[in-house]
Amino acid sequence: MSRWKKVKIGDLLLRSKIPIDIEDQQEYKRVTIRTKHQGVSLRDKEIGKQIGTKKQFILKSGQFLMSKIDARYGAFGIAGDDVESAIITGNFWAYDINQDLTTVEWINKYTNSPDFYELCERASSGVTHRRYLNEQTFLNHELFIPSIDEQFTILRLNHQKTKLINNLKAELNNQEKYISQLKQAILQEAIAGQLTADWRKQNPMQKGNPDTDAAALLAKIKTEKQQLIADGKLKKEKPLAEIAIDEIPFSIPNNWVWCRTENICFAIVDCPHSTPKYKDEGENCIDTTCFDEEGIIKKARKVDQQTFIERNQRLEPLEGDIVYSREGIIGQAVILPDNQKFCLGQRVMLFRPWKPIQSKMFRLIIVSPFFRQQMTEKHKGMGAKHVNMVDLRSGIIPLPPLAEQKAIVEKVDKLMNIIDQLEQQIKHRKQIAEALMQTVLREAFE
Repeated sequence: MSRWKKVKIGDLLLRSKIPIDIEDQQEYKRVTIRTKHQGVSLRDKEIGKQIGTKKQFILKSGQFLMSKIDARYGAFGIAGDDVESAIITGNFWAYDINQDLTTVEWINKYTNSPDFYELCERASSGVTHRRYLNEQTFLNHELFIPSIDEQFTILRLNHQKTKLINNLKAELNNQEKYISQLKQAILQEAIAGQLTADWRKQNPMQKGNPDTDAAALLAKIKTEKQQLIADGKLKKEKPLAEIAIDEIPFSIPNNWVWCRTENICFAIVDCPHSTPKYKDEGENCIDTTCFDEEGIIKKARKVDQQTFIERNQRLEPLEGDIVYSREGIIGQAVILPDNQKFCLGQRVMLFRPWKPIQSKMFRLIIVSPFFRQQMTEKHKGMGAKHVNMVDLRSGIIPLPPLAEQKAIVEKVDKLMNIIDQLEQQIKHRKQIAEALMQTVLREAFE
């Protein structure tokens, strides 16, 4: 560092202002600068009469370009050949790079360093959403730079380190992808009976016992539903078609049965077809923005009490009910927790499985790759795609006997806990890799 020369940014970057008057019949290239140092690229080509600002400037290939508004967000980069002679407004600043002191490669690397981001933040002033870079403060910033020969040496070493870190990050991304695939494989094996093959050997089927015979369990559910219909507590359902042989997608154990979702649910209802007015405080309302892929409620939305009552007139969600995303990201589902009341927001529907059936087992089935694919293929709608209620009622699912459901859920929970630990390790390693990258970038200029 003692051999490095002290200079100002203004010594390295020389402002370029090549004026141009926009002519109505001429076509012009326009540029965009992506944030986070993602570079300068061609935005579009436009005829002059469609361009409102008639006095602009010309950008040259190899110049450093930055946005005076979004510089603190990394909106800067080197102009490539594709934007040669493009036009820029006064909100974009173009600079020639002083080749006597530095190179395009050095400037490109330095402007991606934490020090440069901090400089752009300090040199920006104004209200929160309209903070402009003060050019004089920016250009007067002093720093030390090595000779051009030493710059090349530092850049070569920096490139080698960066390449190793990028390889590490790519491997961690691959591991995340493999873990996601592993989760899906576990769910598929769970609903096909593969995870509990040993359990069935130790617990052979007793015909007529719902704990080990799914046909007996399905018959028990049917009897209870018929009684509730006779008592006026349930509406009579429209009969669904029998499951044809060619509809069955894969083999299941002999003591399991194929059925339709409605066969094992006491209710399947859609959300009201209106968007509620959300409030900062009030009663809980759940829509697709409230829960994630893992079935965890991040934060419920709020509605006033009147809206809450109106939206629950058809059916009030209860503990253990399952809210399902039927539009947008199809197939995310969450089990409603104890001691909280909800109404349904938009783009969701509700499953109420037969009470002794574990909600966790039913959720495993409907978030599995098989069921998601089944529903995705039935996407309908000209605008936002969605799954119709008829398709959700008639979805084909495998039904294990009651005791085996408990064994499946326990096995899946155990495996998912292990996977969660692996995910946390990968997340931690990615944070370390990112910290290493920032260290490498900082070391090059200190």
